[in-house]
Amino acid sequence: MKDEAADVVIVGAGAAGCVYAAELARAGKQVIVLEAGPAWTLDDLVSSQIWARRLKWRGAPVGASGEHPIGNNFGTGSGFGGAALHHYGTWPRFLPENFEVRRRFGKGLDWPVSYDEMRPWYDRIQAEMGISGDAKAEIWRGPGDPYPMPGVPRFGQGDALARGFARLGKPVAPLPVIVNTIPYRGRPACLWDGWCDAGCPIGALANPLVTWLKAARDAGAEFRAHCDVKRVMTDKRGQATGVEYFHQGERRVQAADVVILAASIVGNPRILLNSVSDAHSAGLANGSGLVGRYLMAEFIVQGFGLFSEQTQPWMGISAGQLTYREGYVNDVRPDAFGGYQWQIGPAMKPNDLLGIALSKPQLFGPELQQFLETASQHLGMMIGFGGGVPDRDNRVELDTRLDAEGYPLPRTVHRYSAAMLALWKHMQDEARTVLGAAGARDYWTSSGMPTGHIVGGTIMGTDPRQSVCDSFGRTHEVRNLILAGAGLFPCSGGVSPTYTIHAAALRSATQLNAHWGDYAR
Repeated sequence: MKDEAADVVIVGAGAAGCVYAAELARAGKQVIVLEAGPAWTLDDLVSSQIWARRLKWRGAPVGASGEHPIGNNFGTGSGFGGAALHHYGTWPRFLPENFEVRRRFGKGLDWPVSYDEMRPWYDRIQAEMGISGDAKAEIWRGPGDPYPMPGVPRFGQGDALARGFARLGKPVAPLPVIVNTIPYRGRPACLWDGWCDAGCPIGALANPLVTWLKAARDAGAEFRAHCDVKRVMTDKRGQATGVEYFHQGERRVQAADVVILAASIVGNPRILLNSVSDAHSAGLANGSGLVGRYLMAEFIVQGFGLFSEQTQPWMGISAGQLTYREGYVNDVRPDAFGGYQWQIGPAMKPNDLLGIALSKPQLFGPELQQFLETASQHLGMMIGFGGGVPDRDNRVELDTRLDAEGYPLPRTVHRYSAAMLALWKHMQDEARTVLGAAGARDYWTSSGMPTGHIVGGTIMGTDPRQSVCDSFGRTHEVRNLILAGAGLFPCSGGVSPTYTIHAAALRSATQLNAHWGDYAR
């Protein structure tokens, strides 16, 4: 069955897909967005950790292999809003050095755009959506407009942990977040009840349902749920003609002049690698052999401390209250190379994903009960995200297993470098030092290396031999095929990529509108 042709078909109703949909629909384009998951609304969002699991990945299984396998669930979403529906709203800008790591340090890959080129797009997104914070206090931040809202309030654990950073001479700042501290553009201020992981039913956290998805629908874009896209269709010249997808078990084809892939970090490479044709025998847009390559995963480190004073760990937002950030190099960690950020004082529930019970997973029964009774009043937590440089061997590839429709499933292959392992150890040591300086009567760090944010896999660049697409996401080989999302990032920042995803998508959508004739077939 062939659907009526559209100007644009967008695969994925997450952060990047919704920005594209809104900007293109506002310009008068006929836009159809295909989303594999459910059609969530604000009324669907329930403040429950058990319910919150429904917002995570619910698509085809993703295999994990390599020396340090990575998890796909934590940073991935399913349904309208994607991962940005359940994300914690941490919105730091990438630092100027994040865009030119190789030029400055001789390692990794440079972006084909600089911070100065990205700055106006950061500023536009910031004004459109509203960010709370204090730009002057972020001494590491690149130049740009001040945040339109004041920083989030501090509660007990934020005060306690800030004491430790201050005693060590480490400057902290209010964590920049996409959460309203005051009413902003018709959306209310936050209640500070710490249920961000389950979505925000009042719209104080600016998820796509109340921002770009709403704007896209208002402009006429059509969103379709439960549409699982398998591959991009092409003509004899190798140009994209639309996508093949399955809805309720029925195969369908959506034709379009321009195809935009804005699925997940794993989803985009899987679709491209499954889109084999005579003109693209190794997969679509894969002449460089880099589709799926340069996958980059952050690791997570958590530091916990029990304090004598009441810390109100249930208050605030899931992201935290304060932040401390470092760049790629520091004399005190010569073996570690990578940027990182501490998010200080996240709101915690007894049983949530990064919550109180899991801070000591070895406890059971009466011991766990006693710990919870104390920790629910006196615990403080800091969560760190550490990033490094890309490795070509870290990748998304097709598995030998097939899905229900007979298409190969994806799997990831991953290992952390020696420099990232050294950074992980440094951050564990730093967490214990901060907690000790803060006066915690007992403190400890998490074990293992849980997966944080993931970027890469369809990287941008100027050389078609060394990248998959250009700085606007247009693939080097297929002029009317555009890639969107964090998969484009040639290097990570050791922080949440969501702000940069929005800025890059707005920049690219504006370019597409201005040069439509150069893209459309």
